[in-house]
Amino acid sequence: MSSRDQFTSKIGFILAAAGSAIGLGAIWKFPYMAGTNGGSVFILLFVLCTVLIGLPILIAEFMIGRRGQKDPITSFKEQAPGKPWFMIGWIGLVACGLILSFYSVVGGWILSYIVRATTFSLTGQGNDFGALFTDIISNPMEVLIAQACFMILTLVIVQAGIKNGIESASKWMMPLLFIFFILLFIRSITLEGAFEGVKFMFIPDWSYLNGETLILALGQAFFSLSIGVAAMITYASYLSRKEKIVTSAMNVATLNIAISLLAGLVIFPAVFALGFSPTEGPGLVFIMIPAVFEQLPFGSFLLLVFFILLLFATVTSSIALLEVVVSIGIREKTEQRKKASTLFAAIIFIVGIPSALSFGILSDISIFDRSIFDFVDYVTSAILMPIGALLTSLFAGYHYSKKISREEIQASPILYTVWLFIVRYLAPISIVAIFINKVFFS
Repeated sequence: MSSRDQFTSKIGFILAAAGSAIGLGAIWKFPYMAGTNGGSVFILLFVLCTVLIGLPILIAEFMIGRRGQKDPITSFKEQAPGKPWFMIGWIGLVACGLILSFYSVVGGWILSYIVRATTFSLTGQGNDFGALFTDIISNPMEVLIAQACFMILTLVIVQAGIKNGIESASKWMMPLLFIFFILLFIRSITLEGAFEGVKFMFIPDWSYLNGETLILALGQAFFSLSIGVAAMITYASYLSRKEKIVTSAMNVATLNIAISLLAGLVIFPAVFALGFSPTEGPGLVFIMIPAVFEQLPFGSFLLLVFFILLLFATVTSSIALLEVVVSIGIREKTEQRKKASTLFAAIIFIVGIPSALSFGILSDISIFDRSIFDFVDYVTSAILMPIGALLTSLFAGYHYSKKISREEIQASPILYTVWLFIVRYLAPISIVAIFINKVFFS
C-alpha cells in the first residue's frame, strides 16, 4: 500500500478547501439570490448564517476528516465500528457524483462563452443574449462537447494527485481569482451611478427581513461552503495533524464570504449604473452580464476575464467533487489514481448526458414537473446535502467524547462550548428547517 498523499502546506489546504467552497454558488448563485431577495438584508443574513452555523459544521467536517486520515467511508467505519455512520460517506459519494454530473454541464456552458468571448463574438454586435443562451444550452452537440472538455480538465488535475494537482492548481487559481475580481470591482465601481449598486448591497431594506429570506440566506450559506457532501471531510483527510482546524475553517469561511461579496460588488454597481434590474434571477451571469459588459469600455476583454474567473471557480469545485469519488474508489491504493479517476470521470460524464440534453432534445421530459437538470439539482441540494450535513453534525456532536473533540478542535473553553451547542442543537434544527422549506414549500 502506498503512503497517503498530503497537502504540503497549510495555505495549500486552505486555498484548495476554499476553492471547493467558492464555486458557482459564490459567483453565480449568490448575486442572483441577493438580487431577487432585497440585496442588503439577504447579504447580512448570509454572512451571519455562514459564521454562526456554516462555520461550526465546517469545523466538524475538518475534524472528522483529519482524525480519520482515510476516505469518508473507511474513516467513519474505523471511527465508529459496527455502526451505520459510514452511510454519510456513501451519501457524499452519490451526492458528489450527481452534483458533478450537472455541474460539468454548467462548466461546459462557461467554456462555450469563453470560446465566444475569445473571438470577441459576444459583445459589440447587439446580441440578444437571452436567445444566445437558449441557443447554446439547446444545441446537443455543443453542450456535450463542452461538457466533455470540462470533465477532461477536471480529470487532468485530479489525476495529478493532491500535491501536484489539486494543491498546485488551487495555489495559482485562487490568488488570480482575487486579483482579477478586484480589478473588475475597480472598473465597475468607477461607473457613473454605480453607487446605487453599493447601496443596494449594504443599506438594508428591512421589509425583506422575514422568515423566508432567513431560510434562503441560511441555505445559501450552508451550500456555498460545500457542507454535507464529504468534500471537506475528504480534503481534511490529507491535512497534517499539526495544523489547527479552527483557524483553517475560519480562513475558508472568510474567503468564501469575501469572494461572494466581491462578486456582488462587480455585478451590482454595473447593473445599476447601466440601468438594468438586479432581479434577473439565474440568468444574471449568462444573460445579464454580457449585456452589461457590452456597454463598458474594453467590454469584450473584461467579459473574457469574467468568464475565465468563473471557470476557475467552477474547476476548483469540480476537482473537489471528483476527488471525493476517487478517494473512495481507490481507498489507500494511490497507484490506481489515474485509472480510477478516468473511469469515474467517464461514468459521471455519461450520467450527466441527460442533464446536458434537458434543455434541448430532452426538454419535453420532466420529473415531478422539473427538467432532468433541475431534478438532479433538486435531489442533491434539497435532499442529499441536508441529510449528509445533518448526520455529520450529529456525529461530531454526539459520537465523539468531549475529551476527543476538545483535543481535536483546540479552542478556548468558551468557544468549544459554543461550537458544541451549535453542532448538537442549533445546526440540526436549522438543517431540518432548510430541508422542510425546500422539500415542501419550494
